[in-house]
Amino acid sequence: MNELKLFNTLSRKKEEFKSLEKDLVKIYTCGPTVYNYAHIGNLRSYIFPDILRKVLEYLGYTVKHIINITDVGHLTSDADTGLDKVEKMASETGISAWDISKFYANKFITDIQLLNISLPTKFTYATEYIQEQIDLVKALEDKGFAYTTSDGLYYDTSKFSEYGKMARIDIDGLDEGLRVDIGEKKNKTDFALWKFSPKDQKRQMEWESPWGIGFPGWHIECSAMSISELGELIDIHTGGTDHIPVHHTNEIAQSEAYTGKKFVNYWLHGEFLVLDKNKKMGKSEGNFIGMNELVEEGFNPLAYRYLALTVHYRQFLTFSPDILKSAQSAYFNLKKQIKKAFQNEEFANDEKAKEFDNKILNALLDDLNVPKAIGLVWELVQDNSIGGKNKVEVIQKYDKIFSLNLLNFSDLPEEQSFEVPKEIIELAEKRLLARKNKDFQEADRLRNEIETNGFILRDKKDGFEIALKD
Repeated sequence: MNELKLFNTLSRKKEEFKSLEKDLVKIYTCGPTVYNYAHIGNLRSYIFPDILRKVLEYLGYTVKHIINITDVGHLTSDADTGLDKVEKMASETGISAWDISKFYANKFITDIQLLNISLPTKFTYATEYIQEQIDLVKALEDKGFAYTTSDGLYYDTSKFSEYGKMARIDIDGLDEGLRVDIGEKKNKTDFALWKFSPKDQKRQMEWESPWGIGFPGWHIECSAMSISELGELIDIHTGGTDHIPVHHTNEIAQSEAYTGKKFVNYWLHGEFLVLDKNKKMGKSEGNFIGMNELVEEGFNPLAYRYLALTVHYRQFLTFSPDILKSAQSAYFNLKKQIKKAFQNEEFANDEKAKEFDNKILNALLDDLNVPKAIGLVWELVQDNSIGGKNKVEVIQKYDKIFSLNLLNFSDLPEEQSFEVPKEIIELAEKRLLARKNKDFQEADRLRNEIETNGFILRDKKDGFEIALKD
């Protein structure tokens, strides 16, 4: 098998991937909390594990992939305080918590299918693993890792010597109350394993336990579901970078305390989608954009997938309607060029086509460098020395990984209206300035970026002209 290298958050470096079992890879992906629609920033977190899975399958592995659905236990604060997000939505809408979680879980599944994200081997719902969570908490209590307060059972992080190893947390340097309201907790970083139901009210989602009626803490869910479905040691765990300091740090602590051994071999984390001025998209921030809104605005869902694939999963993805409009133009223009190649019956320059094949594969094996791979596809379709059939064979092979439907031309607009996005104009203006300053290396880089986005830049005596690629 070809060598795949992945950036492991645990070691902060790229490592050669080696599976625990010869032909099987076990992956756990942190799924959504289903109290509202997933926004497009959330959905980006499922595109890169989809690429990962498809690269592994291309290499010949069978992949067992679990995505959890958090339908109980995720409170409004990482400090284990506040209301359960699903129960809070239920009280605000008058709809049952069970119906709310089911509705938004189904909407999430619809959204990922719109983005050509393969469904996992199994979705695991937290409410269906209550006994497994209780058993795990009881084992931690028996091992001396848990203690009881008036509102629940908590994990004692001082008992786990390597707590915070992945996030590089300086526990002594944490200001009290900055990360958690310490309350009855023994340590600033302690977290809830099981929460007691309030004495003055009945929750819609609550269960009997050895400690009384209550519900599981958010973190224990993932450990219980991962261990139940994939075993005590798994190959890969994925999620967003926001999970590193709290959720995934706590998963490691409770899982390794429970089993006495390593929990995950490779941790992969995707970076945020951000808006102007690097502002994060979020439900609480009030700048929520869902897949429904994109479709209603006339965007092809795969144009968003294309945009996400043009930026490495470990880098911030900047989003605006104009940026997505530019990505959609590039996406359609790439398909138009592939359509021309598809209609070309010639075989020519097979060796050069094989060179592109190898370069694309090497890019994907280098920590899933899809942006580089997409750039190579652009170069391939524009190389007039290569026959159309040779091009199509290479593209067909790798579109099984990209999942952009590059050989399906039914969604191409008959006549695409031509409007140059302001981001492309800004790049062209920066390039003009670079040329005036005789910074030809930067000028070439900017031209390549413009062309990767589906446009051609022509230099004029008094400036430049921008055109769509034919």
